[in-house]
Amino acid sequence: MAGTGKLLNIGFGNFVVADRVIAIVNPNSAPMKRLKEEAKDTKRLIDATQGRKTRSIIITDSNHVILSAIQAETVAQRFTTESFKIREEEES
Repeated sequence: MAGTGKLLNIGFGNFVVADRVIAIVNPNSAPMKRLKEEAKDTKRLIDATQGRKTRSIIITDSNHVILSAIQAETVAQRFTTESFKIREEEES
């Protein structure tokens, strides 16, 4: 199932399949902190921060929660740019 979609760079040589991403959120709110703890408790948390501060949380369609040290806005911009590239390829 995995391996056929475009990859989204989430920092420090880490990538996720862009088609699987359903949300990119800021980690500073209380609900996001609870989400992170719940994912950790249920073994659905993937820490891709390389020991740095968590600056964004990526939620996938498989209900995994991925922590990134890249700002949510930056990840979203990369995601949007990648989506635009895919649409351009489909139209040509």
